[in-house]
Amino acid sequence: MDVKGRTRSMLVLTGRLVNEVLSFIVFSVLDLLDVLLCFVYKVVDFFIEAEWKPCYCSSAKEAITSSGKILVSEQGESKIVCLCSSKLQLEDISDTLYTRPSLVSEISKSTVKELKRLKVEQTMIQSCEKIKNGTVRSTFTINSTIVEMLQGKIGGQQSHPIPRWSDCDCKLCTSWTSSCKETLYVRAEGAKEKAREDVLFIHGFISSSAFWTETVFPNFSNAAKSSYRLFAVDLLGFGRSPKPTDSLYTLREHVDMIERSVIEPYKVKSFHIVAHSLGCILALALAVKYPGSVKSLTLLAPPYFPVPKGEAATQYVLRRVAPRRLWPLIAFGASIACWYEHISRTICLLICKNHRLWEFLTKLITRNRIKTFLLEGFFCHTHNAAWHTLHNIICGTAGKLDGYLDTVRDRLKCDVTIFHGRDDELLPVECSYAVQSMIPRARVKVIEKKDHITIVVGRQKAFARELEEIWTKSSG
Repeated sequence: MDVKGRTRSMLVLTGRLVNEVLSFIVFSVLDLLDVLLCFVYKVVDFFIEAEWKPCYCSSAKEAITSSGKILVSEQGESKIVCLCSSKLQLEDISDTLYTRPSLVSEISKSTVKELKRLKVEQTMIQSCEKIKNGTVRSTFTINSTIVEMLQGKIGGQQSHPIPRWSDCDCKLCTSWTSSCKETLYVRAEGAKEKAREDVLFIHGFISSSAFWTETVFPNFSNAAKSSYRLFAVDLLGFGRSPKPTDSLYTLREHVDMIERSVIEPYKVKSFHIVAHSLGCILALALAVKYPGSVKSLTLLAPPYFPVPKGEAATQYVLRRVAPRRLWPLIAFGASIACWYEHISRTICLLICKNHRLWEFLTKLITRNRIKTFLLEGFFCHTHNAAWHTLHNIICGTAGKLDGYLDTVRDRLKCDVTIFHGRDDELLPVECSYAVQSMIPRARVKVIEKKDHITIVVGRQKAFARELEEIWTKSSG
């Protein structure tokens, strides 16, 4: 046993070393490739769209302000200014959008001088630093003359319905442009009248409402369908929902769109929330905002990583979600999506823009024997939406999740149930146990031999029964 144990340990150590060395080489090459693609896209964008498109690797300030936002700093954090009536609201954005340490960035950092800031920026920064930190957004009143000046900068901005040349322009992906309402795509099923309560389903990253409507919705019992109104949304930037090119896809934007698309028009008063992966963060934000209305929280694979003291929260979560490793493959894919703005845009160009071809080939090869709703959810998004949502939600909220969990523990009385696949290689089971450590009443159910997707897909009948039990217990 000792010999076998030592042999296995040596093999594991050797494999880890090989993975480290190969990862360093491959990602160093990818660092250089991303810089090259940066110049390529600037040239192509100029010739096709007749203007230079700023990016985060060249100028973070320009990339943000080009969308009509004003960038300021507040106690070392980056925020954008949003104008609402006579109020300026400071909205958080993640520094991982423009600060991702790599071999190339470290070398270039010593050669690039910091741009001088305009006096008006310095004045705004000094004013903003006096605002108390720790809230989702800060608000202060400004002079009406300044409001009029800013309305041309912020208030007059409109979402651009025309997709970029590298985005898909098919009828499915651009269906939102034909609607006069800028609301999310909502699939509503269940009770039409006299519903006992409502249920809101929130999908994860690079997915759509089909993750729920094609799996658990058909498997709910008739009793559940006659008792609950079921709402599944396509998040902003995904599926059939709007994909504005000037949006930064912040937490506030996602939450506001859910409110405007579901809670307000359907007059939702009492509801349960079921959320997967990235959607768990939005679920917690909604629960904190509506503490008296949420009856139960069901979280699947929540992306919660407790941040060690002294660590930068956003950067720590970035390294945990995307560790810049070749193996496992899902970690490699996450690293590409998180670290490389232009390589990930190239992947979207090849896959998302041509999704109809890939869907056709999939159906042809499989002889139409498998449902393609997962592929449709994966394909129907823009690079701008995926890039900003990933950084501003997964990484950008890292410093807020502890506060959200404290609020759920102390102010909410609802049941909290957490499901996690034992074989989930993207988000380890420890994430769910970390949530439970913050909310002791939360129940964690680990599903053996299931991963990030098959925790629902493939066991939808069992999961539908589990949800019905949770709702019945919470309403009792």
